[in-house]
Amino acid sequence: MKILIVDDSKAMRMIVKRTVRKAGFNDAEYLEAENGIEALKTIETSKPDIVLSDWNMPEMGGMELLLELNKLNATVKFGFVTSEGSLDMRQKAEEAGALFLIAKPFNAETLKDALKGIG
Repeated sequence: MKILIVDDSKAMRMIVKRTVRKAGFNDAEYLEAENGIEALKTIETSKPDIVLSDWNMPEMGGMELLLELNKLNATVKFGFVTSEGSLDMRQKAEEAGALFLIAKPFNAETLKDALKGIG
């Protein structure tokens, strides 16, 4: 399984990766991107199984990334791991096809539940 973690903070990418491993995904291959533009290139070349994306990032945020993937008819699974999780954001994420929106702080159990059935 390939997991792409998209966040403009290197520290946050490391935290997400560590937490996903604690959730039972030790054998996954982890890919990283700093923003949506970089993520699009990585998705095209590396074909991850799931994208875990921040919402707010420079150049291209997570929602713009998801909408672009929809335009391209990409089949990659997509979830948000972000600092805020308002009802409006959750609704927009769901309408755009995101599987989940997890607001920080999060733990391994939260991610394990969200990733259930993926890979």
